[in-house]
Amino acid sequence: MRIGLTGGAATIDGIVRQAEEAERDGFHALWYASAVAGDPLAAMAVAGRATTAIELGTAVVQTYPCHPVLQASRAASVPYAMGRPGFTLGIGPSHRTYVEGALGLSYEAVGAATEEYLRILTALLRGEQADLTGEHWSAHASAPAGRPPGGVPVLLAALGPRLLRVAGEYAEGVVLWMATAEAIDAHIAPRLYKAAASAGRPAPRIVAGLPVAVHHDPDEARTAAAATAVAYDGLPNYRRILEIGGKTSPAEAAVIGDEDSVRGQLAALADAGATDLWAHIVAVGPDRDSRRASAHRTRRLLAELAARG
Repeated sequence: MRIGLTGGAATIDGIVRQAEEAERDGFHALWYASAVAGDPLAAMAVAGRATTAIELGTAVVQTYPCHPVLQASRAASVPYAMGRPGFTLGIGPSHRTYVEGALGLSYEAVGAATEEYLRILTALLRGEQADLTGEHWSAHASAPAGRPPGGVPVLLAALGPRLLRVAGEYAEGVVLWMATAEAIDAHIAPRLYKAAASAGRPAPRIVAGLPVAVHHDPDEARTAAAATAVAYDGLPNYRRILEIGGKTSPAEAAVIGDEDSVRGQLAALADAGATDLWAHIVAVGPDRDSRRASAHRTRRLLAELAARG
């Protein structure tokens, strides 16, 4: 299983330094949220020029604020600016509170809208003509002129049955958040693999995003994990996938324990079908020094696992 970390820092210099350090330490990827540096694509392009092989991916940029034709052009520009391959575009429709509250758009037909969006986007990034008149998105456009050879791989933030089917048919896989090994094994992997096989596509990637903390006190670590989950704890999409995985909260879903316990939990993720781990390191402790030591302990174990491939 490939091991990646959450990307992002307060400054561009920090983002570049983080990417250099992650590559030096043997991590396979960094995953950037949509709010990083205002727009992660510019920062990722700069970080990509300072590195040679580490994958830089979005987890995720939202669909609704950006037409898929423009999104394809933006995505194609990143590896061009990086001067190398290694950029992966993770997209998702976000949540009702954001789409309706912040954007003033309807979230009612999110499955159909996402399917149309993905069909247009992936066709363009493969170098094909997009020719779709949909109910939510339409496009009659040629592929971006700067599209890199081989295109740009696209992952979909898919947790429900319809979007898992769509991801299998049109994307290279899924990028998940809060999906445990149990949820991947019982719900995500079977639907995704079936859809990809029916469409004649290669086996898809499953990037499993979860908080991770290597710590001697599980209760203290889960309290710290809960403190980082305030922004998404009540979102229906995450509540449903937590329930499918047999969990009642994001803190319960976190990968927590000593080194042996965390190794076992990550092995269970891989056995369930996860091809990649996107680890969000949770620093545990009452003060800065203890939190720094906690984060270093977790990172050290993850680097060890990354080195094993």
